[in-house]
Amino acid sequence: MKYKLINKINPEYSPIEQILINRGMKIEDIQHYLNSSSKDVNSPLLFGKELMRKAADCLIEQVKLNNKAIVIVDADCDGFTSSALLLNYLHDLYPDWVENKVEYILHTEKQHGLNDHINYLLKAHPSLVIIPDAGTNDVKECQQLQEIGCSVIILDHHIQDIENPYAIIINNQTSDYPNKELSGVGVVWQFCKYLDLVLDKQEANKYLDLVAVGDQGDMMDLRSIETSYLIKEGLEDKNIHNPFLYGMIEKNRFSIGSEITPMGISFYVVPFINAMVRSGTMDEKLILFEAMLSWMAFKEVPSTKRGHHESDTEKIYEQAVRIASNVKARQTKAQDAAVEVMKKKIENENLLDHKVLMFLMEPGQIDKNIAGLIANKIMAKYQRPVCILTKVTDGDRISYQGSARGCSKTGVTEFKDICAATGECMYEAGHEGAFGLGILKDNIPAFIEKTDAALKDITDEAIYYVDAIWQANSDYSNEILNIANMNHLWGQGIDEPLIAIENLKINSDMVNVYTKRGITIKITTSTGIALLLFNAKEEDREKLKDNNTGYISLNIVGRCNKNEWMGKIYPQIFIENYEIIDSNEYFF
Repeated sequence: MKYKLINKINPEYSPIEQILINRGMKIEDIQHYLNSSSKDVNSPLLFGKELMRKAADCLIEQVKLNNKAIVIVDADCDGFTSSALLLNYLHDLYPDWVENKVEYILHTEKQHGLNDHINYLLKAHPSLVIIPDAGTNDVKECQQLQEIGCSVIILDHHIQDIENPYAIIINNQTSDYPNKELSGVGVVWQFCKYLDLVLDKQEANKYLDLVAVGDQGDMMDLRSIETSYLIKEGLEDKNIHNPFLYGMIEKNRFSIGSEITPMGISFYVVPFINAMVRSGTMDEKLILFEAMLSWMAFKEVPSTKRGHHESDTEKIYEQAVRIASNVKARQTKAQDAAVEVMKKKIENENLLDHKVLMFLMEPGQIDKNIAGLIANKIMAKYQRPVCILTKVTDGDRISYQGSARGCSKTGVTEFKDICAATGECMYEAGHEGAFGLGILKDNIPAFIEKTDAALKDITDEAIYYVDAIWQANSDYSNEILNIANMNHLWGQGIDEPLIAIENLKINSDMVNVYTKRGITIKITTSTGIALLLFNAKEEDREKLKDNNTGYISLNIVGRCNKNEWMGKIYPQIFIENYEIIDSNEYFF
């Protein structure tokens, strides 16, 4: 097990100051960051006063004329929350227009933008199309809509690759808006804030819960003060108004805890939305989206509960919460089966001979909608970059296209750039560590050769970058609790801290094993700190509990936590990994 201190510890800094400095913050900015307020929210006018006015005038004119409009719901968590926020806000202002003249369209798979729907749109001939969280680069489709007299409003946060004069584009990446770490739902919210100004309303802030979940779902960098503030504010219990989000949080309240944190949303809300988008049927996706719409969510629909009677009904949002759990379980089962297929391919095809695990699949071998999830699992197990590509035949041209993932734990943080530098790819589209990739079949050998060369010095063993190294003979209870009390800060860009504990000497009497839900191993130190290893294996039990020696010495890497029980708070460490460094038949 390898671990490395991120930066030398400065004794003048508090634990949270040291951690935030390790995440790239300046010491002089930390107090402002920790005490952000509504004053840190940028004005919507920074998107461009004339542009915002043009978009608002266009929308208001369509409402006055009672014209038909269509909203394209993008296929991910940010897309669903973006469209739900927009429609909820507009329903507050113009309920009759929204219910009778506005249509919302969902993608059949994990697609983005207009391409999937352009033929339908041209036939439906709406007067207005609104695209939250996508569409900036859909130039051809926007031109086609303009040619039939349809206006297009795009509320997006993606990089613009090509000029698009055929739409009104509100985008923090293409304007002077200073925060580039605002996702599509944040851009939609700011547009609604502008409409509040124009129409003398105060409706937009009712939907900060959707802003928080969408920003977190799209993994926006929490080092942005504005983004961090919006997520913090949106996750306040008093601000959870959306029926579906409320239902998901309450269903998972025991796991989330009394305080709703970005990490809690990342584990217990976002994956369920994404599972529905990737693996749900169209009916299931529609139930989910309508559960996010305030005027739809409480409607009674025929029950689909197991064992229901024919006359039983339930509310849409209740049905969506239950279905989301079922779809997530279904997706996990399919994902686990696919991972087993990949493991066999690794063995049979000697894929570990190369620095990048390259899986070339035939059509239908895996569900392309969960290829990225599968890549994440394989990457985590084998600690190297992964490409899962499926064969695409276009006439005489054969290519392989799919998902790619870097591996930050072994230092491959800019895998997209590495792939691009080979000069062998058709495209690399997305974030640095998680992106879509396409390669012509004939170029794959050269791609493998060049990535092997580029990554020749990269280790295959994970390196844990820790914020502190504590010696086992010290009492670090207060430090654990101080760090655990900052759980609301952790997220993208501000990774949850890892701590190393060295030379921890234990005997079997200090170890308890629980088997109610898998194997959990609990080590209690002489100072009363509980070290917990979840999802342990039999070999862990043998090493830590059933050993025949007097004692063993461990180095441990873990995360700080606290356990509140009967009015008291106890420090805990959740073990990420450990190594045995010494053992002896005697215990002193």
